[in-house]
Amino acid sequence: MKSNVGGADKWARIGVGAVLILMALTGTIGAWGWVGVLPLATGLFNVCPAYSLLGINTCKVDK
Repeated sequence: MKSNVGGADKWARIGVGAVLILMALTGTIGAWGWVGVLPLATGLFNVCPAYSLLGINTCKVDK
């Protein structure tokens, strides 16, 4: 798959995902915090299926 997540979007996804998972592990927000796996995975792999469907790309474009 072609990368479509990059820059600040990538780091925001990793940060939000990690915080949600940590909060789920500590019991602060309950089991729904495991939804943080989705933004963490899309940030780490630089691919978002929803972006592909919508035609969005936040990666730098080489000129």
